[in-house]
Amino acid sequence: MTAASFISDFWDDQLVAHDRQWLFLVLLGLLISFGFIRLSTRLMRSPRVPWWPGSVVSDGGVHVHHLVFGIVLMILAGTISFAGFAVSPIYELCAFAFGAGIGLTIDEFALWLYLDDVYWSERGRSSVDAAVLAASFMGLVLVGVRPFDLSDESVAAVIGSVATVSLTLVTVAICFLKERLWHGAVGFFLFPLAIYGAWRLGKPGSPWARRFYGDRDPDKQVKSERRFHAGRRTERIKERLRDAIGGSTEEEYLAKIERRG
Repeated sequence: MTAASFISDFWDDQLVAHDRQWLFLVLLGLLISFGFIRLSTRLMRSPRVPWWPGSVVSDGGVHVHHLVFGIVLMILAGTISFAGFAVSPIYELCAFAFGAGIGLTIDEFALWLYLDDVYWSERGRSSVDAAVLAASFMGLVLVGVRPFDLSDESVAAVIGSVATVSLTLVTVAICFLKERLWHGAVGFFLFPLAIYGAWRLGKPGSPWARRFYGDRDPDKQVKSERRFHAGRRTERIKERLRDAIGGSTEEEYLAKIERRG
C-alpha cells in the first residue's frame, strides 16, 4: 500500500498537477524500450544464451532492423493522438508507445546517421550517446528546467527575448560543431555551460576543426589532438559507460570470447 500510495501521489502531485504526465510516459517508454532492445541485442550475440530469439529476417533474406518497428510505432501513436479521438487511457498509451518507438529508433541512430549497419562498431557507439542525450534532454524538461523565458510585455522585452534565444542557439550550435555534445545539450538549458563549451577547444575531427583548424591554424590542430587523445582519462570513463550501457564493440567482444577460451 505504501508503494502504491507513493506512485499515486507522485503521479497526481508531481506530474498531473504540472501537466507533465505525457512527457513522463514518453520518457518511460524510451527508457524501457531502449533498455530492452539493448539487452536483447547483447543476448543475441552471446554464446551463453543460444535460445534467445535472433533478428527478424524476411523470406528474401532482408534483415528488418528494429528501427523500422520504432518508426511504425511512432507513426501509429502520433496519428492516433493527433486525430483527436484518443481519450484516457488511450492517450496515455499513445504517449508511452511513442516513447517506446523513440527508444527502438534511437538505438539505431548510427544506422540512419551513417546509412550503414555499424551497430557493434566504434561508430555505432554514437547510438548510445544519442540515447543518453535524448533521455537527459527529456529529463531536464520533465523537472521543469526551461532554456529561456519569452516576454512580450514591451518592445524592449521582445528584443531581449529574441537576442537571448538567438545567442543560446548560436552557442549550442557551436558546441555541436565542436563535438562538445554534452555542453551543447545541457547548455541549451543552462546557458553558461553552452558559453563555456563554445569558447573551449573543439575536437580534432569535428566540423569546427576541419573548418578552422588544420592548415588554417596548425597550432590549434596540434593542441586539439593533444587535448583529445584516445587514452585520456575522461575518454576511458566514457568508454566504460558506453560498454556498460550498450555493450562493447564487436572487435573487443570477440577478443574477450577468445581470452575465455
